[in-house]
Amino acid sequence: MSKKTKKDSEIQGLTHLIMDATIGVTDLVEAVQKQIVHPPFLPSTPIQKLITSISSITYRNIRWSTLFIGKSLHKILAQLTPVIGKIKTSDKKEMIISALNGVIGDYLEEKENPLKINMQFRFQSKALKIDPKRLKVAYPTINGKILLMIHGSCMNDIQWTRKEHNHGEILSKELNKTPFYLNYNSGKHISTNGQNLNESLEELLKNWPVPVEELIIVAHSMGGLIARSALYYGQKDQKNWPKQLKKVIFLGTPHHGSHVERTGNYLDLILEAIPYTKPFAKLGKIRSAGVTDLRYGNLVDEDWQNKDRFELKSDQRQHIPLPQQIEFYAIAAVNKKETSTKSTKSLGDNLVDVKSALGQHKNSNKSLLFKKENSWIAYENNHLDLLSNPKIGAKLKIWLA
Repeated sequence: MSKKTKKDSEIQGLTHLIMDATIGVTDLVEAVQKQIVHPPFLPSTPIQKLITSISSITYRNIRWSTLFIGKSLHKILAQLTPVIGKIKTSDKKEMIISALNGVIGDYLEEKENPLKINMQFRFQSKALKIDPKRLKVAYPTINGKILLMIHGSCMNDIQWTRKEHNHGEILSKELNKTPFYLNYNSGKHISTNGQNLNESLEELLKNWPVPVEELIIVAHSMGGLIARSALYYGQKDQKNWPKQLKKVIFLGTPHHGSHVERTGNYLDLILEAIPYTKPFAKLGKIRSAGVTDLRYGNLVDEDWQNKDRFELKSDQRQHIPLPQQIEFYAIAAVNKKETSTKSTKSLGDNLVDVKSALGQHKNSNKSLLFKKENSWIAYENNHLDLLSNPKIGAKLKIWLA
């Protein structure tokens, strides 16, 4: 796809998004007004019904105008394409698109919106062509020790570099490994991304230009769940790549879900329970499939298929244990000092609690049983510090050496 075509597609994708958002907000405002004009549990008067009828005409006109103007915007914005095309693609732009995919990526995928991210392996912010000759060009000193870095929700491969630190770059240089990075739409179901990664890794290793000695994965946050899902499907499908997987390191991965998402789910129920705020519950349901999968840490299709992902339910996941032939490691971040109270420290980095990050479950049969020497708590670190703290990098080096 040419730069002009890609830029045009992104503009059109954003236009579609604005159109859909405008219509969605119009629906919300109309619903709120109906709740105000027609108080719950009281009969409506003729005047109230007249007000609603008149306002309904207005709202219909807003929706029609939005669609009409939206279609015209494609032509108007197309004229701006040459000007916008002169602006170089920036890391900030990619971060915005990644965040957008994290929040509504399943919607972008469903609508085939050009802003959706397609899964790909990347190196130095560029997509890798899965072909032996092109891989040799990308890696002049390629070897059979592969290091895969998988980012978390609402992020991308570029964001492995934080505060001028990149675990993948440092580990690959000091331990003589060939690094590559996964970029994916984090708004899609974790199991969907897991299955895509399973197929992609199989293709990559088949085309690796030198004999593969080992595959190592370092994954941050949601990326760890996607790695586990891919491994599950890879072993189930009897793929070859899992046989090459030697070690996996999880950085702040919510193996048993995130309390933040569970709180968001309660918010939906509270909003829907109060008559005047019920329309606003729609806003809570913007969250993508990927985000709601983080409630308990869904890994396979059966965890979410034929279920209302916004309905309050207990943890009904299938338990997927860690395969014994692979070495697994887990790091949990804690915002507080090691001397803080136990209850305060248990909250972890405020996104993922310590027990979830270390695979511990109140039901011992569901615990992931990381070896004691393969688990570590990084105090005075938040969720993103896991990407940039040199002490964490040093720990990774010890584990991978």
